[in-house]
Amino acid sequence: MDAPIDMPRPRAVAATLRPMREDDLDAVMAVELRAYPFPWTRGIFEDCLRAGYPAWVLHADGEILGYGVLSIAAGEAHVLNVCVDLHVQGRGLGRRLFRALVDTARRHGAQRVFLEVRPSNPHAIALYHDEGFNEIGRRPRYYPAQHGREDAIVMARELFEP
Repeated sequence: MDAPIDMPRPRAVAATLRPMREDDLDAVMAVELRAYPFPWTRGIFEDCLRAGYPAWVLHADGEILGYGVLSIAAGEAHVLNVCVDLHVQGRGLGRRLFRALVDTARRHGAQRVFLEVRPSNPHAIALYHDEGFNEIGRRPRYYPAQHGREDAIVMARELFEP
């Protein structure tokens, strides 16, 4: 039996969170287009900002490394999009961004948070489970996919006072 190979851990990145602005959208779209075969359009991001949805960017050294968008209404929040650029994944940035979205939901009085995730995205599913989310259902044929459509796993977490 061969000895296991120790893989180097990715270098940590010192990044800062701030609200997303319209002038971030070129950089956000560049990340979105690299990350997803079926990305959001610029118009979707513009609509979310116009509607006042909480949206955050994670940035370092003038570069957008990730972003997240959340909607909040009637005591419920919905994580609409969370993305970290491919070249900095695996460094805890997605978790940090995701926690910021959940904290934002809590600060705005949401009692629960929902999200959808592709069954073909095991890393995201593991993160959401780690953060206290549980599967509550499925949305058949929710996402566009290479050969047709892919279901969405619907996950939720109750928010309690800290």
